[in-house]
Amino acid sequence: SPRNHRIIKSETTRAQSMATQVKVEAPENNEGEAAVAGPRQRQRKRVKPDMPWEDPNVDKWHIEPVTAENPLPPPLEESSFAVLFPKYREKYIRECWPLVTKTLKSYGLACELNLLEGSMTVKTTRKTFDPYIIIKARDMIKLLSRSFSVEKASRILEDNMYCDIIKIKNLVRNREKFVKRRERLIGVNGCTLKAIELVTDCYVMVQGNTVSAMGSIKGLKSVRKLVQDCMKNVHPIYNIKTLMIKKELQKDDKMKGENWERFLPKFKKKNVKRKKKKIKEKKEYTPFPPSQPLRKIDHQLETGEYFLSQEEKRAKSKAERSAKKQKELAKKRKKRADELVPKKKQKTGGGGEEAKRKKSTGESARALAEKLKGKKVAKKKKKAKLDVSEYVAS
Repeated sequence: SPRNHRIIKSETTRAQSMATQVKVEAPENNEGEAAVAGPRQRQRKRVKPDMPWEDPNVDKWHIEPVTAENPLPPPLEESSFAVLFPKYREKYIRECWPLVTKTLKSYGLACELNLLEGSMTVKTTRKTFDPYIIIKARDMIKLLSRSFSVEKASRILEDNMYCDIIKIKNLVRNREKFVKRRERLIGVNGCTLKAIELVTDCYVMVQGNTVSAMGSIKGLKSVRKLVQDCMKNVHPIYNIKTLMIKKELQKDDKMKGENWERFLPKFKKKNVKRKKKKIKEKKEYTPFPPSQPLRKIDHQLETGEYFLSQEEKRAKSKAERSAKKQKELAKKRKKRADELVPKKKQKTGGGGEEAKRKKSTGESARALAEKLKGKKVAKKKKKAKLDVSEYVAS
């Protein structure tokens, strides 16, 4: 058949091509025998070309900055973000808006201020050369609405600057405690807040129910931890002290690979005594309302005073007043009489050496007095018995 004929023809042509291949003389071995040359041995070794990332002089982690000279392609679609601002910030934002427009225009962004709605909007344009700058611009207007100045807020557009907004409203339930701990975060004349900024290298702003921070990622983490601990009743000074020690240890090259825990302070928790809350005893539930209190007329009806005449009422009130007066007079007389009565002296036990001596000898004061009298009488008798002739020379 024509099909079989075609197959046989293709096989004969393949055999002829293999027979006509150029034979390469094989090199001789050490023993003088010619080695058999094969198609695999005839293949050359491929040399792997050097790749640019394998070069040791190239920094793999370096990110080239996106600038107007080194731009990325513009976005295909428009992206926009809007942020609301409070009423008290309206005056400042209106004054500084030309500066905001000028700053964002240099990055190829457009902005819009709506005073009726109280909102700020940022948009991308065909001139935008960095696609991520719209996120940075959103953070900028967000910080402007949270009492940051334009000079500080515009720094967020830099590459190594980030922001974090910490919500502190729901961390403390009691309003009084919340206000007290928020003031503790600021400190006297803003001293604590200034110390936090110096230690963490971040801008920090406490506004209402939030704390806004702007700086490096490492600094923002430490600010968040410090703020959350402050709301959990841990004074900021403890965290500031720890961060100061860490900052000093970072300067020393020898301490890079060592554990720093032995240098960091360890603060013990103190249990502060608190007032015990009085537990009110729950009354038994009754579906019936309490009985209505008696009126004045009802009391008079019970006692029978309601049926008395006016003269009888006057006489009764007069008798009550006189009885009350008599009681008060009796109390005063008794008080005066008590003042005139002499107070009884309390017997106090004698102490000291004299009491010990009395106990040891068992002698009373009267016996001692008699003894002394007896000695004096004996001396007088002795003087009377003396013979003068003994002392006079014969």
